[in-house]
Amino acid sequence: MLAALALAVALSTSHTTVVVQAFRPAVSGPAQSTPAEVIAEIRIHGNVLTPDVEMRRLAGIDIGAAFTADTPALVTERLKASRRFERVEVLKRFASIADPSQIVVVVVVDEGPVKIEAFGDADAPARIVRRGGLGLMFLPLLDFEDGYGFTYGVQLARPGVAGARSRLSFPLTWGGDKRAAIQLDKTFEPGAPGMRGLLTRVETGASISRRTNPFFDTDDDRDRVWLRGERAFGASVIAGGTASWQDVTFGETSDRFTQVGADIAFDTRRDPLLARNAVYARAAFDHLGFDNAGSVNRTSLEGRAYVGLPGQSILVVRAVREGADAPLPQYLQPLLGGMSNLRGFETGIDANDTLVAGSLEIRTPLTSPLRVGKFGVNAFVDAGTVYAHGQRLADQPFRRGIGAGVWFSAAFLRMNLAVAHGIGATTRVHFGAGVSF
Repeated sequence: MLAALALAVALSTSHTTVVVQAFRPAVSGPAQSTPAEVIAEIRIHGNVLTPDVEMRRLAGIDIGAAFTADTPALVTERLKASRRFERVEVLKRFASIADPSQIVVVVVVDEGPVKIEAFGDADAPARIVRRGGLGLMFLPLLDFEDGYGFTYGVQLARPGVAGARSRLSFPLTWGGDKRAAIQLDKTFEPGAPGMRGLLTRVETGASISRRTNPFFDTDDDRDRVWLRGERAFGASVIAGGTASWQDVTFGETSDRFTQVGADIAFDTRRDPLLARNAVYARAAFDHLGFDNAGSVNRTSLEGRAYVGLPGQSILVVRAVREGADAPLPQYLQPLLGGMSNLRGFETGIDANDTLVAGSLEIRTPLTSPLRVGKFGVNAFVDAGTVYAHGQRLADQPFRRGIGAGVWFSAAFLRMNLAVAHGIGATTRVHFGAGVSF
């Protein structure tokens, strides 16, 4: 009995000792530091003119060097300071999952337009790579506007003249709209610091133009200089402001005026032609100061609703009003008629200080929505009027037009043909087309 009791005590003591040892904290040594990050590999993309060895020299980095938090910013600054690249991007990547201290530095550059020329010697297959002239791009311009006819020309453009996302362009047109202009626009990246964070896009330019006013049958010659800034709020709202100076010769009238205005647009359409269950609304205000006759405030309001019907058909409801708080000079009066607001009547059937117009239209595509080129038919009813400052809308007679048409839209081409009868007037054919890129 005593021997059994002694054995039980011994086993209990041994078990207790094992448990205590199992939960005894290990003696800790000095704290282990995180391994320093090291550049294990350098990858360079986009360099055509500058060899990789020269790229590394300009970047100031090499394999085996330490990688710190400010390394990408320093490399970007060094490469931009060389003035060889239009765009520079430096990225950090991990070379190994097992060893996070091994870093791959990825450098992406854009050297702008280049061209490759062969040596004259057939036995020398090497190529000379060099910058290609002015680096201009060419785009054709072609448009047919109801009441003005064909406008044709070319647009020359040079990208990147003011950094990334910038373009200097020179549109040159002849025909219904004769115009020569120089304009610079730049789009800012979201979250850019300073003033760039307040604006999404800026544009400035100067132009000379001539077109014939279809109501007054008079040439409208204008010299214009402008500056515009825009700010996007999400994907649907864009607010903008414009300041400009214009010199106008209209028949026997010569005038100069400044324009300062603001506008805002709300647009949920993905496809402006075949939007479905979407809306578009725009409001604009302009203050015009004339050298010869005081000032005028103009307002412009437009709203469109796109309601999906059974099948692919869409009901489009549109309303527009343009007006001013004082009489406008003839060259600024809105025009009534034509494809823009009153089909069944010629463009410029009337003009005055205030325009009010609206339409109901059903658009029905006849092709699959998956096709790049879309073809369809439409039926519509238009109504509109213009009247002088000081008169009431309720006292104005509305002209009305009713008709149908066919339309075609592809990636860069659009055409619209409509046959409309102006109630109390005649039947007219309206055509519009344009090429855009």
